[in-house]
Amino acid sequence: MIWPCGYHVSTAPPGKWTRNQWLPRLAPFLPLAIPVPLAKGKPGEGYPWHWSVYRWLEGENATIEHIADPRQSAIDLAQFITALQQIVAAGGPPPGPHNSSRGEPLAMRDTRTRDAIATLQGTLDADAVTTVWDAAIEVPAWHGPPVWLHGDLQSGNLLAVQGRLSAVIDFGCLGVGDPACDVMAAWICLSAETRDIFRAALPIDDATWARGRGWALSVGLIALPYYQNTNPVLAGIARRAIHEALADYSASG
Repeated sequence: MIWPCGYHVSTAPPGKWTRNQWLPRLAPFLPLAIPVPLAKGKPGEGYPWHWSVYRWLEGENATIEHIADPRQSAIDLAQFITALQQIVAAGGPPPGPHNSSRGEPLAMRDTRTRDAIATLQGTLDADAVTTVWDAAIEVPAWHGPPVWLHGDLQSGNLLAVQGRLSAVIDFGCLGVGDPACDVMAAWICLSAETRDIFRAALPIDDATWARGRGWALSVGLIALPYYQNTNPVLAGIARRAIHEALADYSASG
């Protein structure tokens, strides 16, 4: 949500931790701007959720037409992810309902992903999708310490100023877990031409990269039936994630 007074406003669930507590601690270590919390509110007056107010960040959604140099944008995004993951994650919120389970082991998404494939029968190549998903969950799981994750790095949550990536917003999926979760941005908001540049700028191994592709596929498959009749923009992002994951898997052999 956005109020006309010039502040970002978002809903947030109650709990032992809140984004209002974490974002000011993360911001000094990040190369791109993130929302600065100004106030928080409780349910009332007919509005049933907790909510927060954040200082306005200038910029346009970092869609392809708003990016002057896609190669530089891929590097900037990789540097943001790297910086975020290098921040000490002790005490950070683990995956759960509060962040749509972003960062959980990929295999824990198996049932939901296969259910989504079944729901989408007739609208995509279920055999091809299943092959790529089977390969993804066979990749070795993350056994390192959990790292900080944004959890939803897509163009609608990135801002650009004068053609250059400038800020990351909407930390509703903030948490700690498998670093592959944020690597899925490679298939959700980057082109095939810039994907190798993005990967080269990330200090990750082959397994994390492969799980990232699995994350992109899973998120796209689960989101598509949810949004296809209600939100054409998010449905389009989901379709693109599925397409890019399938094409990349095929190209990689």
